[in-house]
Parts: sequence; structure tokens; C-alpha cells
Amino acid sequence: MALLETLAVVFVVALISAVAVYVKTKLFPLAEGEEVREDVAEYISMMVSVFYALILGLCLVSVWDNRAAADDRVQAEASALHQTYLLADALPAGQRGPVREAARSYAAHVVDVEWPLMAEREPLGDEGWTLLGRLRAEGELRGRGTTAQQIAAQEVLAQIGYVDDARRGREAAAQERLSVVLWAGLVIGGVLTVAFMFLFGLNRSSTHVILVMGLSGFIAFTVLLIHQLDTPFGEAVGVGPDPFTRYFGL
Repeated sequence: MALLETLAVVFVVALISAVAVYVKTKLFPLAEGEEVREDVAEYISMMVSVFYALILGLCLVSVWDNRAAADDRVQAEASALHQTYLLADALPAGQRGPVREAARSYAAHVVDVEWPLMAEREPLGDEGWTLLGRLRAEGELRGRGTTAQQIAAQEVLAQIGYVDDARRGREAAAQERLSVVLWAGLVIGGVLTVAFMFLFGLNRSSTHVILVMGLSGFIAFTVLLIHQLDTPFGEAVGVGPDPFTRYFGL
């Protein structure tokens, strides 16, 4: 979701809350002589807000940790793949080109094919694993070779193992979702937090309208932020393929 779309949603939610305050005070005014119980509204609103803040914090920490883990996996995968590409110089002359080409093909597939799929939470398929298997086969030393070449081949296979592990973590992170229970808590808690600000006998005033608009708009923004972070490879705040493009010039 683009910045302008996010701001538009926040504004619409704030505007709806302001209209709700106006409608409430217009249709349900205080009866003559009725006591304004702002102390009751303040106490209940405070309790709901505290519990809602806990839910917000839990959700933010959860989605941010998943995004951070996805970023670490991408960095590790791209770095290990680049090391494999560089170590090809120490392999026999006949294997250097195929190893480099296999590494570039894998990186191009990750950037051009898998990244759009991860942004949509679609399955990645088996082609990436096939390309990784090809890279592993090209990196295995053919024949005895020199001692230096044997050491280089072992290191190449070790780096490919790191690529394998990081890829599994990246695939898992792409499918992670915030719990449905937490999403329900976000929505219900947000509605209650805003509703309790004008359902307990508060008088209509411009200050009251502004406060409700500000609170509802901020809650909407926070929920949208959690929604964006819940897609760790999304377009807005998701992890990008920059490490692959930087290392391989894609």
C-alpha cells in the first residue's frame, strides 16, 4: 500500500469517527439535569487502552521480528552465493565458468521469479531448488585436483550449504502470518478504544471531536503498519532483493 493510500485510509477512519461523535451527541443528547459521568468513561477507556496497547505491542514485535529474520536470511543467502561465485577462481579452469553461470542463474531466478511470488505469498515451486542442485553439482571437484583446489571445492560446497539453509529460512519467513486471534484483538480493541471515548456521557465539543479523530487515525495507521510488516517481502516496507542485485549486478 502506497503512502498516499495509507494516509487516505487514516483520514477516512478519522472522519468516520468524527461523524460518529456528531451523530451520537445529536441523537442521544444528555437529558436535562443528567449528570455527566466523565469519570466512568475515563476509567473504562483507560483500562481498555492499556490492554489494547499490550496487544499492539505484541503484534508489532511479532511482525518486526519476522521481518528482521527474513532480512537476515536474505543477507546470508546472497553473501554465501557471492562467496561461491568468488571461490570459483580457485577451482579447475573447466569448472570456473559453469559455477559462476550457475550462481548467476540462481540469483536471477530469486530476483525475477521468486520475489514477486513471495510478495503475494505464493508457493515458490521447485525451480529454485533445481538451480541450487545444479550449482552444487558444478561445484563438486572432478578428479583429484591439487590440494588448493580440493580445499576450494570443500569451501564452495560449504557455502552452498549456507545458501541452502538461508533459502529454507527465507521460504519459511515468506509464509509466516500474524495469528488470526491477534488480528481479531487489533480490530475489536481498536473499535472499543475509540467507542469508549464518546459512549459515556461526554459533552460534544470541538476538542472532543479532534481527540477522537486523532486517536482513531493513529490506531488506523498502526494497524496498517502491522499489516504491511506482516508481509515481510511486500512492496511497502518489506525486504527487497538488494543484496542479490548488488552482488550480481542484476
